[in-house]
Amino acid sequence: MPYVNIKVTDLGVTREQKARLIAGVTQLLQDVLQKNPATTFVVIDEVNTDNWGTGGIQVSERDRLQHLG
Repeated sequence: MPYVNIKVTDLGVTREQKARLIAGVTQLLQDVLQKNPATTFVVIDEVNTDNWGTGGIQVSERDRLQHLG
């Protein structure tokens, strides 16, 4: 019973893209590990950019600074 958790920022990920991620990860687990798709769980967490950081700053702040300069 595989469980895969994908975390992405909440910027512009469409419903269709999420569906493709779920289908693709499920297929990959079936192909590589022979896991049953019926018992494979894929969860996508969308994280607000205020709660996601890189390079020591929030992604929302990084994006704001990039738009200023």
